[in-house]
Amino acid sequence: MASASQDAVRALQHYPSEDTVWHWRFIVLEAEALAKQSSYPASLELLKRDPPSFLGDDELTIRRGLVQSVASARLQRSKEALQLMTQAEALARAKRPDLLGEVLSAEGAVKFVLQDWVGSSAAYSEVLRIGRQKNDPFTQATALSGLGVVATKLEHFDESIDLDEASVALAQSVGEQNTQAYTLGNIAWCYMKLGDHENALAFYKQAEEVSTRNGQIGLQLYWLTGLSNVYLELQDARSAESVLTQALELARRQEDKATLIAYLNALAVVALQTGRINVAERYLAEASTIENFAAGQSALDHASLIWSALLRARIDEAKHNYAQAQKSLQTIIGNPETDTAQRWEAHDQLARVYMDEGSVPKAEREFAAGLQSIEAARSSVGREDLRVSFIAGTISFYDDYIGLLMKQGRSADALRLAELSRARTLAEGLSVGSGSRTAVSVRAQQLAQNLRATVLFYWLGQEQSYLWVITPGQTTYFNLPKAAEIEPVVKSYRKAVLGMRDAQDAGSADGQKLYGMLVEPAKKLIPKGSRVILLPAESLYGLNFETLVVPEPQPHFWIEDVTLTTANSLTLLASSVNHTTANWASVKGKSLLLVGNTEQPNADFPALAQAPAEMRSVEQYFPEPDRKVLEGKQATRAAYLSSNPERFTYLHFVTHGTASLTRPLESAVILSPEGDSYKLYAREIIQHPLRASLVTISACNGSGTRAYSGEGLVGLSWAFLRAGAHNVIGALWEVSDASTPQLMDALYAELSRGKDPATALRDAKLSLLHSSNPNSVFKKPFYWAPFQLYAGS
Repeated sequence: MASASQDAVRALQHYPSEDTVWHWRFIVLEAEALAKQSSYPASLELLKRDPPSFLGDDELTIRRGLVQSVASARLQRSKEALQLMTQAEALARAKRPDLLGEVLSAEGAVKFVLQDWVGSSAAYSEVLRIGRQKNDPFTQATALSGLGVVATKLEHFDESIDLDEASVALAQSVGEQNTQAYTLGNIAWCYMKLGDHENALAFYKQAEEVSTRNGQIGLQLYWLTGLSNVYLELQDARSAESVLTQALELARRQEDKATLIAYLNALAVVALQTGRINVAERYLAEASTIENFAAGQSALDHASLIWSALLRARIDEAKHNYAQAQKSLQTIIGNPETDTAQRWEAHDQLARVYMDEGSVPKAEREFAAGLQSIEAARSSVGREDLRVSFIAGTISFYDDYIGLLMKQGRSADALRLAELSRARTLAEGLSVGSGSRTAVSVRAQQLAQNLRATVLFYWLGQEQSYLWVITPGQTTYFNLPKAAEIEPVVKSYRKAVLGMRDAQDAGSADGQKLYGMLVEPAKKLIPKGSRVILLPAESLYGLNFETLVVPEPQPHFWIEDVTLTTANSLTLLASSVNHTTANWASVKGKSLLLVGNTEQPNADFPALAQAPAEMRSVEQYFPEPDRKVLEGKQATRAAYLSSNPERFTYLHFVTHGTASLTRPLESAVILSPEGDSYKLYAREIIQHPLRASLVTISACNGSGTRAYSGEGLVGLSWAFLRAGAHNVIGALWEVSDASTPQLMDALYAELSRGKDPATALRDAKLSLLHSSNPNSVFKKPFYWAPFQLYAGS
């Protein structure tokens, strides 16, 4: 845009006469470039003088009116903006219908800025129709981007992402940078609202890079604000403050006061989170001065004003001005302009104010109202992959509410609330109603008795973490260290365990520390030889608890003391009693679908040398009439989907797997090529119902690499559970082609003796760990520990 401005200025030197149409066309181009750099007053100043009437150029008149209208709207001069737009549209329809698409695009933008969502959507819809009629990807990209932004404002985030992705693809096909910058940023905003912080971070960075390259300073600042907000959500205040302070001076030089207020608000948030109340007050004081000044000239964006009000209430709370904080928050909650996220934030904040005052019933009332708001918002999300991430964006609300209940000594109610956040998308997909969750929590001890197991239910909180231990005789809770103390140790140990030789290895220190944090408080309730069902939380989903190091009587892995299974929620466990380890002997009609030893689709997925051996070792445990084998050229995606996988008791995959961090349902089983197709995606797996008692994914990262609050690791294992498998074995990390055939042979040998999957998998692992060969490398956790058993419905 800066280059465009400079080119226009140079061109005007060739056309100095105001009596030529080219003089005025270059003035309009310069004004448009200035407007796209957020220099709205300068743009309008340039267009203040009217061209001579004798020029009679309709295109010039239309384009000048569009630039004036958009700049006026950005400065909140709504009457002037709409009048100019009406004139431009009337002239286009009468004399220049070829420009109507551009006019309506500008109209959509103007009406959006003026918060007329219906009018904006109608304009962009007509633009899309025109673009498709002309087969014009540029126009279609603009229209889809506009419709996506409107959908965002209406809080239809999943619909917006679909529209935005289509827009970006079209914009990229014609090298259109301006639309890409807007649209990538809007995708980031949607992901942030849905709680998918990693995707939000990635898209904000892309949007900021494109905006910087284009010289779109206003957009660049807007996306940097979003980037800082994501860092704050990720508890990375240092990175957030670094982004904000570097860009603050740039924001001060812009005419867009709303963006400057957003930066000042964001810096105030960082100051509050780091305990610098006076600094936060200074930033908010500057924001208030700007708001008061702007209020005399135009209306600022309602969302910015509401966020400012929320921050002022937080400062009042920190300074114990409870009455003022309550008044402000109640006003925000009652304001029809308050969006859903702001409303539950206000309920959460008001509840904390009441807690500070000791008004517990009032606090609980606010938490309940906030929870109702969250549930209403979540029910409006249509796409399954986006519902997966939704609870992650609200988990701090649940954390505060659980903290209140625990302080009151209401641990059973806190457990019910924690359960409400678990595996919502998984349970809904399996038609396990969320309404049963309260009853399940009440009958937790009966559940433990039916499962013949001890259930460990974890919650990692910002201020306090908790462990509920559910046995047939009692439900007990323990306070654990806060998440910030646990998670770094988990991260460190996940790396260390890959290189450890045994439990006495120097790398086992973090394993012992985690055992002390996570298990030792409850060890008296977990006798040796127990069955243990884990319901992890946050970073614990990626930790194999079997590798935790028990210090006494001598250091050893916890797998030697207990039989472990991982589950997603109490609700799903209750629905799975007939398919769990305690009832495995009742499984009838055992049959196998074996898929693997595939042809190499490309260099990224080399042939697995031991795949044939694993295929032979697994199939030997099933008579030929009871097995179907898809191998080599026959092991294709189409062959799997057409094999009626729902009729088999066992499914076993011997092949590569991929795990997508940014799009977990794009994780895939790698099969033999069939044309351009060689991936069986997680999103396809969930669309084909299963009744399998056990699915085994003998592939890298079969469990997934992306953990969502509430849902757990989402990837291939989650997808097979979602499809209806009752148990799934998947890998947490890259598996060894050398050791896996031996492990799987031992697993099926134990299954053939009637053992349940949890016991069979544990015994197979112990056969490697306790190998009679003292020099066997397979004793290392790297070889036996990646595979975990997940219980489904």
